[in-house]
Amino acid sequence: MTENILEMRGITKTFPGVKALEDVSLAVRRGEVHAICGENGAGKSTLMKVLSGVYPAGTYDGDIVFDGQTCRFSGIRDSEAVGIVIIHQELALVPYLSIAENIFLANERTGRSGLIDWNRANAEAGELLESVGLRENPVTPVGQLGVGKQQLVEIAKALSKNVKLLILDEPTAALNDTDSAHLLGLLRSLQERGITSIMISHKLNEITAVAQSTTVIRDGRTVETLDMSDPGIGADRIIRGMVGRNLDSYYPERVSHPGDVVLRVEDWSVKHPTQDRLVVDGASFDVRAGEVVGIAGLMGAGRTELAMSVFGRSYGRDVTGRLYLHGKEIQARTVSEAIDHGIAYATEDRKKYGLNLIEDITRNVSAAALGKLSRNGFVNGNEEIRVAEESRSSMNIKAPSVLSVVGKLSGGNQQKVVLSKWLYTDPEVLILDEPTRGIDVGAKYEIYTIINRLVEAGKAVVVISSELPELLGICDRIYTLSAGRITGQLPVADASQESLMTLMTKERELV
Repeated sequence: MTENILEMRGITKTFPGVKALEDVSLAVRRGEVHAICGENGAGKSTLMKVLSGVYPAGTYDGDIVFDGQTCRFSGIRDSEAVGIVIIHQELALVPYLSIAENIFLANERTGRSGLIDWNRANAEAGELLESVGLRENPVTPVGQLGVGKQQLVEIAKALSKNVKLLILDEPTAALNDTDSAHLLGLLRSLQERGITSIMISHKLNEITAVAQSTTVIRDGRTVETLDMSDPGIGADRIIRGMVGRNLDSYYPERVSHPGDVVLRVEDWSVKHPTQDRLVVDGASFDVRAGEVVGIAGLMGAGRTELAMSVFGRSYGRDVTGRLYLHGKEIQARTVSEAIDHGIAYATEDRKKYGLNLIEDITRNVSAAALGKLSRNGFVNGNEEIRVAEESRSSMNIKAPSVLSVVGKLSGGNQQKVVLSKWLYTDPEVLILDEPTRGIDVGAKYEIYTIINRLVEAGKAVVVISSELPELLGICDRIYTLSAGRITGQLPVADASQESLMTLMTKERELV
């Protein structure tokens, strides 16, 4: 039996009012890819922050044994010194510095004079980039790279520190299929080099593809560790451990009864904010009351740009085209005008654009419709709390109180706060951009149930998603985008992943 490189024994971590981890144990074998699964808020990231020294010794109970030695890390430098490196979901790169500067930040390559030896730094950075399969000049500013390439820079940075155990927190959450496949292939190659990896992920297909063991955590406790070589272990088995029950279907059933067209977008074109090129080119689509319409497209197809520009022209310049609400042309030249017309947009980047992370649930829920709570310029605080409490109850937001800071909530609960904010505006059209990105299967099911409630109430819902099975599971119709153009429209009964992908790769508009 392969020896364990890591053992975490009886880890308990408490925050004010919340026990995040309770008597959690974890054993990781040397040289394996070990996955950690659990619903949002289960304690996965907290456990890894304990391991990596983000939460230093003394702030938790329990023991960490790494490479045969009991360790007490007072910070990240201590864990990195023994070969443990963590890559957080929010990448810690400086966009204005070069790739080489980022790789060796706080680990600079110096010459005899004590000054940085740039020739050595760039040469070593080039070797590290080659080892992770990234063909970029080491002097290129990191900000010019896409998210997938930035993830590879983070891994190259970890390799520069002689990593023995690499921790990746949701490494593919923001990546397209191609970049995700490359990253998983890289994990396999690192394994061949003797590097052990711990991967936190909600993408169960990726876990079953690369992991040798999977530990399931639920409500801050270890549930079980699964041997992925067992033919009886698959996504369904992992889900049962995560949520404590079988999910008979990934998508709740809904009978569709679309009504009249609520929103119609005609000949919509948008230019890039700084470049002289169209990112949306003559797009037209509509959505009916009680209907879920999906928008599918590859990375860079213009999905988010289309949605944001419709929502008060919050993206791009030289926007042209026409918007019709219930058959009447409207003007939505600002976000305020869009909200007044009953259009809401839940962004794909909830942390950057969707929420005020340092404010509480109450302030976030009321943010887009303060006019409903104010009189003579003053907000009724009691009414604001009442509204937040109703949202917390109806949306099943797991938090100690509505005064909890949103930045401390799990991803799934943050997403519910975003939806609560827009639902309080009482929209007629709700545009959801990647509504389940970075959240677990249980929370996804809850989001789908919320969408069903909305359409049953006669709302019109547009869903943008990179996951074709998700669109096929929750939508009535699906439009496809390629290079800013609508290339097709299919009722979900006639659609498949193959037919959608065919339309997503077409260059000329078909409808």
